[in-house]
Order: sequence, then C-alpha cells, then structure tokens
Amino acid sequence: MSSVNQVKLSSETREWLIAKGYGLDNLDQRGENGDTALMKATREGMYSVVKELIDAGADINATNNDHNNALWFACFGNHYDLMKLLLAANIDINNQNDNGATVLMYGASAGKTEVVKLLLEHHPNMNLKNLDDYKAIDFASNIEVLRLLKNATQ
Repeated sequence: MSSVNQVKLSSETREWLIAKGYGLDNLDQRGENGDTALMKATREGMYSVVKELIDAGADINATNNDHNNALWFACFGNHYDLMKLLLAANIDINNQNDNGATVLMYGASAGKTEVVKLLLEHHPNMNLKNLDDYKAIDFASNIEVLRLLKNATQ
C-alpha cells in the first residue's frame, strides 16, 4: 500500500484523483473492476498523472480483477508514450491476465503492429502460453505482426 504526502502531487493530479473517486492517502486504492488510479490514468492517456503516480510510488505492477496491469491499458489505447514510460519503470511486460494472455498476445491478436514492435524492443518472454496453450505468435492477425514475431524468435 503506497501512501503519499499530498504536497508531492500537483493540483492537476490531486484534482484528477478526487474527480475519479480515488483518495489522496492511498495511491493503490481500488476502484471499478479493481483498477488502481495508475490503471485508470493510463487508460485515459493521462501522461502527466501517470508519471506523477509512478514517481510518488504507486505500485506499477498492481493488477485489477482481470489480472491486467497498467501496461495492458496503454497497449489497448495505443498510448505509446505511456507504454515507454511504464516499461522504463520496469512494469512486468510478461504479466498474464486471468486468461493467461500477455500484452504481446493482445497486441498480436489485435493486429497492433506498432505495439508489438515496441514490446519486442523490451524482450518479452515469447514462450509464454495462455490457458488454451497458445503463444503470441499463434495470435498474429496480420502478416506484419507474424513477421515481427517470427524474426524475434530466431
């Protein structure tokens, strides 16, 4: 549980937290679907809020009720700046959600070529399998993603 001194957070971040129903005394407080403020800010593409939360000690590897971490939401929203920020802060790139899916599997299945490229720069585990025994390469939904994943495994 990360507690924070309110003066460390900008007025923008404090106001955002309050507006979204999060308290100022626990950065890892759970909201809807178990999402932390870090996850919600990432989903909304709020770079300055995400950066402040990380700098203030929010649990970067917290997962919600579906066992997704903030990186999932950055990938889902194509927030490349947030993906880079989270990866630089050492978020778990290999986190597996309740279905065993990783962000790489998600990016591959959604045909998100740029997301896959960025993730591959950070060396995710290519051998992880979801609950149905599939790897990221099995989810490649377009030829570009397939080539990227094939080249990464050689």
